[in-house]
Amino acid sequence: VHPFSAFTASVCQLRPHSAGYLEIKSADPFEHPAIHPNYLSDERDRKVAVESIKVARRIAEAPALAPHIIDEYVPGRQFQTDEELLDAAQQFSQTIYHPTSTCKMGNDDMAVVDDQLRVHGIEGLRVVDCSIMPEIVSGNTNAPAIMIAEKAADMMLNAP
Repeated sequence: VHPFSAFTASVCQLRPHSAGYLEIKSADPFEHPAIHPNYLSDERDRKVAVESIKVARRIAEAPALAPHIIDEYVPGRQFQTDEELLDAAQQFSQTIYHPTSTCKMGNDDMAVVDDQLRVHGIEGLRVVDCSIMPEIVSGNTNAPAIMIAEKAADMMLNAP
């Protein structure tokens, strides 16, 4: 153990219920869309955020770690009640840059692509990334992105 206090616990909501959306700001294809992530907008996600901080604190208070921890920097010991912990989660939460599911695959009215990844109503255009997933996976999206790309390449090479 180093002669200084250091312990980092990072919690991650792998299966969020909160849903954001993209908003097209203009007809200019080079203008980035507005991204509205709506983090912690679902009550279930807020409860998970609060409980996650409590679990991280219990781990830090374990006999093997507690003697080596001098202070809690984030969110800080001043956050104690569930309401305060939720405020801290809203203040300190950040993305892990794995957004998905903005162009979901399917046949319903909200689906953007079919099972061949072709955009409904636009001939010759496919979407080949994690935006086609109806829901986010419980982990990093790199492997699913590669799988989607390989499957898309196979579909295009074997298309009639």
